Amino acid sequence: MNKANFAAHPYLLGFEQLERLMERTAKSGNEGYPPYNIESRGEGRYRITLAVAGFAEDDLSITLENAQLVIRGKQVDDADERVFLHRGIAARQFQRSFVLADGVEVAGAQLENGLLHLDLHQQQPETVVQTIQINRR
Repeated sequence: MNKANFAAHPYLLGFEQLERLMERTAKSGNEGYPPYNIESRGEGRYRITLAVAGFAEDDLSITLENAQLVIRGKQVDDADERVFLHRGIAARQFQRSFVLADGVEVAGAQLENGLLHLDLHQQQPETVVQTIQINRR
């Protein structure tokens, strides 16, 4: 039995990369930590907010890898220096990924009150009309 996909439609040419991107995104899992919000902040403007309580700026890294926004967090575990009677706040690492469409750029990031805000904006594509000449044989 063949796997049906939208990239195999005869009117959609060259969309195989999009199909691979969707498969990669589905496999990333991203579990549930840290929790996050995605807001629309107007025409072509977005904000991703991650709850990263306990993380300092030096514990976080934000990279853009092949149109994929990747946020990583890794805290230094100083448990050897402290004696916990109860440890409910774990020093755990995370990786959260978001796939960005063409033209979406990261405008900035800020950390405040345990929330990491990433502001994104999308450039509006210009309409391009191209005339194709027919070659004579």
